[in-house]
Amino acid sequence: MTLDLFLVQLLNGVSYGLLLFMLAAGLTLIFSMMGVLNFAHTSFYMIGAYVAYQISSWIGFWAALVLAPLAVGLLGAAVEHWGLRRVHKWGHVPELLFTFGLSYIVFELVQVIWGRAPVAYQVPAALDGPVGWLQAAGITFPQYRLFIMGVAVLMLCALWLLLTHTRIGLVIRAALTHPEMVEALGHNVPRVFMLVFGAGCALAGLAGVIGGNAFVTEPGMAGSVGAIVFVVIVFGGLGSLAGAFFASLLLGLVDAFGKTSGTSLAALLSVAGIDVVPGSFGYPVLSMTLSQVAPVLPYLLLVLILIFRPRGLMGTREN
Repeated sequence: MTLDLFLVQLLNGVSYGLLLFMLAAGLTLIFSMMGVLNFAHTSFYMIGAYVAYQISSWIGFWAALVLAPLAVGLLGAAVEHWGLRRVHKWGHVPELLFTFGLSYIVFELVQVIWGRAPVAYQVPAALDGPVGWLQAAGITFPQYRLFIMGVAVLMLCALWLLLTHTRIGLVIRAALTHPEMVEALGHNVPRVFMLVFGAGCALAGLAGVIGGNAFVTEPGMAGSVGAIVFVVIVFGGLGSLAGAFFASLLLGLVDAFGKTSGTSLAALLSVAGIDVVPGSFGYPVLSMTLSQVAPVLPYLLLVLILIFRPRGLMGTREN
């Protein structure tokens, strides 16, 4: 692999990983606050993409970048207030079933409103093209991918500042561990939960706004990223934003380099000192290249982390 190709794949992996983090951050925030694994989280990602497509067709992408996450956040707050809160008293299983059913409802509604075919959600013209200073160095990398990275980093900084340097963040962190004490101090804990759930959905909506036109906006987009997002939060550690960040970057790099690698599994084992003889048991599988098994690599990592470190990389909550 040449240096130019290595740098391109590195940037692709980081950009994809940061997009995964935008999705995983909202889900991790909701879980750490409420103990709810929201199976409909990627449905809010899909809603963000479709709402952004609709708004951008009316008044442009930049307005959609602001309005679509707000709309998705309000929808998420409404779902928590009038739906999830009512089943919360029955325990976690009804909550899981509620969000699971909600994901199917959203899937069907999207098809009714926008149809089954992909929509023409385009990258804005101002960001459609390669990065000039990278191209001058012989590296072709899309401006929009760099924009995704910038938005994700800004979101990470804003989230960190909010949770660690503001009164709202103090109340949220206190409600996480001592909800009765927070309520005794005069704070409305259910309202805090509603705002956190809405904020988590808004983050998913923001990921949909910037990810929907980078990839494909179609009814199956929620399902295509749903499994990998849950891999991220389990691999990073349930309830850990820092773990989700590092896991997202790792899985993004695994995806980028795995899809372009022609190295076989047998060759990797030989590097580790394990020689595989052609014709031996299991050799047909081990002769496959990393690019052929790339789609299952994240799930292989998930199995390994569950075996050797069930809490994940930086898990702070055990269930």
